[in-house]
Amino acid sequence: MIKQAIIPLAGLGTRLLPLTSVIPKELLPINGKPGLEYILDECIKSGITQVILIISKKKMSIKKYFYNDNFYKNLIKKKKDKRIIMEYKKIKKYRKIIKFVYQNSPRGTGDAILKCEKLIKSNFFLMLMPDDLIIKNNCSKSLIFLHNKYKSSIIASRKVSKDNVSRWGIFDIKKINKNNFMIKDVIEKPPVKSAPSRYAVIGRYILPKKIFKILKKQKPGKNGEIHITDSIRTLILKKNRFIGHIFSGKYLDCGSMKGYINSGFEISKL
Repeated sequence: MIKQAIIPLAGLGTRLLPLTSVIPKELLPINGKPGLEYILDECIKSGITQVILIISKKKMSIKKYFYNDNFYKNLIKKKKDKRIIMEYKKIKKYRKIIKFVYQNSPRGTGDAILKCEKLIKSNFFLMLMPDDLIIKNNCSKSLIFLHNKYKSSIIASRKVSKDNVSRWGIFDIKKINKNNFMIKDVIEKPPVKSAPSRYAVIGRYILPKKIFKILKKQKPGKNGEIHITDSIRTLILKKNRFIGHIFSGKYLDCGSMKGYINSGFEISKL
């Protein structure tokens, strides 16, 4: 059973400057609610019982967000506002399932995931990228359902326009059915002419625990970082089965300023 999730949060969020010079991008409000809370709600509703948040010392305000008890207690004592009481109860609910791990040097998502090795108990775990918000359908729940069916690693995917393939990790695929395919390879940001498909990697993964052994031996890639995609490719080449799932929810990119603004607009319509 998939009961643990990892969410890497140590990135600096430079695409959302100047906002992120003061507030971590994951705490920026999207329609009045921090983006991170949408991701946590997705985890809870998919049956996850522990979420490991990877932060850095520069982003301790994320931890403070969940442990600011004195602030809430003093405010509730003074105002007895029902809305504030409900907000505090919600924060305490999140706190019961989260655990913090630290990545103080920006060495890539793969390095961040490796920091969690000792905490992962089962053979597979869920990983969610906070910049990718998926609404109208619980993508993580769908991935877990497919994992239980196929006993396989699963990665969320969506079809992108031909002109945009060079912005994404792109799958080389073999179709299984309308919404699922076998992943033959993953090519990071390929040129338009050599892209193996138009199916892109989206930030929801069910990964095997054995990926930690690969990450330990993996050499740094682009920008001197350890990339999770490189480890996934290694596992695929070693004949580990990975399935791509074309999810049915609506994808929102919260990692850019344009996408962040659009996300608030789209969620406000729900």
